[in-house]
Amino acid sequence: MTHRFHPTMLREYDIRGVVGDTLSDADAHAIGRSFATLIARAGGKRVAVGYDGRLSSPMLADALIAGINAAGIDALNVGLGPTPMLYYAASTEDVDGGIQITGSHNPPDYNGFKMVFQGRPFFGADIQRIGEMAAAGDWEAVNPGGEGTAQSIDIVDAYVDRLVEGFAGGAFRIGWDAGNGAAGTVIEKLTARLPGEHHLLYTDIDGHFPNHHPDPTEEKNLADLKALVAAKKLDFGVAFDGDGDRIGAIDGEGRVIWGDQLLQIYAAAVLKERPGATVIADVKASQALFDRVADLGGKPLMWKTGHSLIKAKMKETGSPLAGEMSGHIFFADHYYGYDDAPYAAVRLIEAATKLGKSVTQLRGEMPAMVNTPELRFQVDEVRKFAIVDEVLARLTAAGATVDRTDGARVLTDDGWWLLRASNTQDVLVARAEAKDEAALARLIAAIDDQLAASGIVRGPQAAH
Repeated sequence: MTHRFHPTMLREYDIRGVVGDTLSDADAHAIGRSFATLIARAGGKRVAVGYDGRLSSPMLADALIAGINAAGIDALNVGLGPTPMLYYAASTEDVDGGIQITGSHNPPDYNGFKMVFQGRPFFGADIQRIGEMAAAGDWEAVNPGGEGTAQSIDIVDAYVDRLVEGFAGGAFRIGWDAGNGAAGTVIEKLTARLPGEHHLLYTDIDGHFPNHHPDPTEEKNLADLKALVAAKKLDFGVAFDGDGDRIGAIDGEGRVIWGDQLLQIYAAAVLKERPGATVIADVKASQALFDRVADLGGKPLMWKTGHSLIKAKMKETGSPLAGEMSGHIFFADHYYGYDDAPYAAVRLIEAATKLGKSVTQLRGEMPAMVNTPELRFQVDEVRKFAIVDEVLARLTAAGATVDRTDGARVLTDDGWWLLRASNTQDVLVARAEAKDEAALARLIAAIDDQLAASGIVRGPQAAH
């Protein structure tokens, strides 16, 4: 017996597809069987399974668990909840790995799988191995003891207990937008445990996402939260993506606090306790963040984009704090080192308390930078990395100052610009940041010139 996945499903950081088109229950069964075979061969016995609020998630969970059991491995079903709740189970329960069924912030008809293997991220070549094993039917036969068992447990309250363990924050008036995503129930229980005044939006878990798309890194999806904060004159607001591993935030004036700006606030608080610590951010982050970490006495480290890559680098360097522009924030300081948006919200309350300033003041003190959002342009999948290589070759020949950590990040007198290939889509991603609009225009022109030299024309996209 063998199984082949649709070629678009096996991504760099997870497995993802369109239910009923590129993703089916047969795929979920094969993923479970392949993953559990790897667990069995590593001497493991049990895998935790969780799922988000998408309409297809329970069906995929049943098939996934059946696949896990078919390899003779037990499944611990922690049920409906955010991805970090599954990570929590994988960190604290007697299991050897975990799989979360989630479509993250994709449209409602998408779904997918995020995995952790014996305490480490499972990505890249690991995910390709799942496909190779399924295609070859390289699965563990049911062991002599028979198929694995399936047990369901409710860990929501234990997870919320952990989120508030040792809480050292003050009382604030806060807006919370769960976006009808999988974190809704957790946010209801969490805010009931916190001091202050809490106003909640869209905590009903609904896979149709009837109010807005569950991606808090797009400013248009924060409109309802901004309105709530303004109407109630709240101190600040937080929002969550579909599976609760990415956070968005606004201050009391409705200004967005982007991922790298949140990291500045967290870094100031963490470095008070851990002077000289390494703080990691991805190549899309503002130069202002890296400068701020250095000013605070920390060691700024620029690293590749991708939550699995960041987690692996944290373990390697012993970093207590890391983050991405996309809103993945990782705390290994008093926590487990994975991306957990409800926990990041708790830590924002604690940081403002520790620093003795309001979130609005902390946001207002940051240097004004002029930058673009992510500029994305479609390219042929087979060309995307080649184009970046061509750009790097031209920049090197021209004597430019280039960081090659992940694509090309070019430092000029005007500021910096970035061009990198997405690991998950057939697109190139660019970003630029400068001190004023004229300098930003020159940086964007430099990106366009490099793209044109490789035969790519960028469409019109606005700066923010």
